[in-house]
Amino acid sequence: MAGFQLTRLGLMMEPEPGNPFEVEGVLNPAGVRGPDGQFYLFPRLVAKGNYSRIGIARVKFNEAGDPAGVERLGIALEPEADYELRPDGSGGCEDPRITFGEDLQRYVMTYTALSRKGPRIALALSEDLIHWQRLGLATFRPYEGIEFDGVDDKDASVFPVAIPDPSGKPAMAILHRPLFPGTRPEETACDPASRVVDIHRESIWISYCPLSEAGDEPYYLSHFTSHSRLASPVAPWERLKIGGGTPPILTRHGWLVIYHGVCDSAESNAEVPRLCYSAGVLVLSKENPRVIRYRSPEPVLTPELPGERIGTIGNVVFPTAIDRRDDLGLPDRFDVYYGMADDRIGVARLDLPESLPPEALADPSGAKASLQIDDQSRAESRRGVPMAIREGPSSP
Repeated sequence: MAGFQLTRLGLMMEPEPGNPFEVEGVLNPAGVRGPDGQFYLFPRLVAKGNYSRIGIARVKFNEAGDPAGVERLGIALEPEADYELRPDGSGGCEDPRITFGEDLQRYVMTYTALSRKGPRIALALSEDLIHWQRLGLATFRPYEGIEFDGVDDKDASVFPVAIPDPSGKPAMAILHRPLFPGTRPEETACDPASRVVDIHRESIWISYCPLSEAGDEPYYLSHFTSHSRLASPVAPWERLKIGGGTPPILTRHGWLVIYHGVCDSAESNAEVPRLCYSAGVLVLSKENPRVIRYRSPEPVLTPELPGERIGTIGNVVFPTAIDRRDDLGLPDRFDVYYGMADDRIGVARLDLPESLPPEALADPSGAKASLQIDDQSRAESRRGVPMAIREGPSSP
């Protein structure tokens, strides 16, 4: 097998007729194996007025072992805390990811809390996937003059085992992508020809909470005290923004992460930028996840089906959950669940190659990088042809 192969398996969930909790969409689910060995999805359910809850559903499989539907089981989390609510009555618990923390022997949910301050990362713990203990909003110490607190942040997920922090101490590590002002894709699309990427403010980060300091107080697990930059935009298909996707899952090649990238869609113009969300592959070193062993030069999934191109927000495939099929005796097969155009959920099969492909993207090392994109590169962006990159001047 030459590279990462991903095959669509079909539609998993769409809004249930007559269900007011889902009238504006069912999307971007977390997914995890429960204590009973069954696989559960935790979709974002959007009610009228963009009011989001996190549901729970049991995945049903067909005779071939492929995901074929769900059984809805109710609500796992709905806006209750002040950091999940807005004064006008709106708010939300959105876009969860769930990992079973082996060191904690509990499930860790990261989700986006939508409050008057904007989207922020929140955490919760559970022993059974039914009862959840909120830990509050994630907090982050500054890093070399970069303030993470007070910045919009989302699409976070944690590693299932302790990861060495920059000082070598075992820590609970979280992947996240702060949305610093000026770095949203709607903002970076304003200059389609070229732009300077500030890799400290446009990157996926790994942040660490030392487990030795948590003790018996679970609320400490929401406080992250050190940080490592992981990856910034490199290829045309991700030139406007990259961000988190599925939680890290260990494979024989290292930690596998299916992440998302954003570029201009074919319908874009100078007056009305239109965006295209695709999915790519990161493989991180097992021993040191700050080291990228492989990064796909091309997306492994792009919006192609009508249900991915037309919806609440068109041209979106957004990976958020992954299931290694150990239950079938297939440790190199993964089911990837993803949001379709912000109102449905699809699933695809990812087959792990026997070895990592020889071609992989390199990430710039300086504080800034200038990405030069000509007309041909923009036309080829959804085919994944790498952009020319040169390091620019350092940040002040």
